[in-house]
Amino acid sequence: MTDARLLGADKAAFIAAARSNDTAQFALITERYRRELQVHCYRMLANYEDAQDMTQETFLRAWNKRESFRGHAALRTWLYRIATNTCLDFLEKRNDRTPVPAELPDAGSEVLYLQPYPDRMLPEDPQEAVVARETIELAFIVAVQHLPPRQRAVFILRDVLGWPASKAAGALELTVASVTSALQRARVTMREQLPDRRLDWRSPATHELSNDERGVVKSYIDAHERNDLDGLTALLRDDLRFAMLPEPDTLTVTARDAVDGWVSGGLFQRGHDDWRCIATTVNRMPAAVLYLRAPDDTEHRLLNIAVLHIVDGKIAELTGFDATDKPWLSLPATL
Repeated sequence: MTDARLLGADKAAFIAAARSNDTAQFALITERYRRELQVHCYRMLANYEDAQDMTQETFLRAWNKRESFRGHAALRTWLYRIATNTCLDFLEKRNDRTPVPAELPDAGSEVLYLQPYPDRMLPEDPQEAVVARETIELAFIVAVQHLPPRQRAVFILRDVLGWPASKAAGALELTVASVTSALQRARVTMREQLPDRRLDWRSPATHELSNDERGVVKSYIDAHERNDLDGLTALLRDDLRFAMLPEPDTLTVTARDAVDGWVSGGLFQRGHDDWRCIATTVNRMPAAVLYLRAPDDTEHRLLNIAVLHIVDGKIAELTGFDATDKPWLSLPATL
């Protein structure tokens, strides 16, 4: 069956399920869209747990509004419209979902609520995977958070999903002129936030890790497990940007400052020097999951996740996420 016929069959089956109050069939049809809707919510919110919650809320709202779906628009469009407005409602109620100024001069703002997104939960649709890395990397997600919520929604619908202005306007109950104006302002902000990144997010982009990236992750893990501070420092660019979330004011801009900060915090010293690590990917980016064993423990326990942006064989950005006592991303709690 062609994609068009499949979408048409989905629409007809959805309408039938809605009219008959068939919850099982409704869930079966809408579940096919869960992964892409969850990524959409994540782009809006930058928080994996919030994205999961808002995706579930989207399905609940869709069920409650099922009789309003007449089939004039595609089912996917209808669900995206609900998901977008669900996220906007969430943001309207939360005053802790905006970036806060960083401590260092010219360091921008920190997104303390940022969470990594596990690659295993990314959509399997090849068309979505083509743009997934460019529009799921942490730098992109952080940049989007600097847009006001409605402007953010316009930007994602228009420049990421490729919706025409009229379709985005209908979803957000705005005029086409308002959508066009919001998009222009959003693009200016995104260029300011991502000055060294490509800004054409709808053209094909690789999402596979390079051999360079894999090699650096392996060396990063080896340096930890051997407590090789010189080797670790050598992997970092001199103008490294580092943050450990969700703690504020941890942004630094030099490799030496970062390593000295880890040591002064107790890491790599006696009792905090027995590491085991595993390589993974989140946000289509290389990452190392770090486990540390205390002297009186028999197991290495999950400590944090280090997400790496690698440029020319060195780590240019390192975003750490505190994972202590968190059952995150289906990672083992101990090794």
